[in-house]
Amino acid sequence: MTAAAGTTALGRIELRDVAVSFPAGRDDRLVALDGVDLVVESGQLIALIGPNGSGKSTLLRVVDGLLAPDRGAALLDGRPIDGPDAKVGLVFQEPRLLPWRTTAANVAYPLELAGRSPAETRERVTGLLRSMRLEGAADQIPSQLSGGMRQRAALARTLALEPEVLLLDEPFSALDELTRERLNLELLALTERTPTTVLLVTHSVHEAIFLADRVVVLSARPGRVVADIPVELPRPRSLGDLDAAVVTETARAIRAHLAEPDTAEAAA
Repeated sequence: MTAAAGTTALGRIELRDVAVSFPAGRDDRLVALDGVDLVVESGQLIALIGPNGSGKSTLLRVVDGLLAPDRGAALLDGRPIDGPDAKVGLVFQEPRLLPWRTTAANVAYPLELAGRSPAETRERVTGLLRSMRLEGAADQIPSQLSGGMRQRAALARTLALEPEVLLLDEPFSALDELTRERLNLELLALTERTPTTVLLVTHSVHEAIFLADRVVVLSARPGRVVADIPVELPRPRSLGDLDAAVVTETARAIRAHLAEPDTAEAAA
């Protein structure tokens, strides 16, 4: 997946020898990532998979500018990442919507913070709600929405400022299988429409293969890249593609790396 014709290629991520650690007691440190090298080209969708504690979420926070590496460099479009950037959007496993705001008001929130005019905000929110099939829920608050609707609202809110990079931290893992499949299809449709670079953390091998251009496997802590596996499924994709022989072969390759001694905790 590459940037659409006629658009400037933006959202290229580069990590060079990135290491991140956290305090663990008075004199010790827990090393979450150690020597991560990764390049994500503009418009690609990359799935990160690995055992619990392999640093997947930590890696997303480095790209988002929420964590500075102890060592190495994190670059966006060739420039060092030195803090949060409106060009990067992050969606968590929990939707984290403001409970007192309606769906439309939640989606509008980042536009309000950015100082967009009321007319521009209304137009953008209307388009996002339509693309996420949430028009009928515009005036409902989060407690009135299903889990899938809340996650779609969170995704719409993150897309409000049209980020070049979308970071997804297991956004569908708490949903039932049918809802998860529908949201996977919606994410695919979204990435076909917009030249957005996507980094997706998942524990599902099949979800990684269905969505991604490449599946990057991280080792057990401290996390490092142990495999970078291309997905040879053509686009556009449908759920029927999961029956293709290439999916079985790719899944076998991913699980072979997950089964190695330092990645022994296999993904679901």
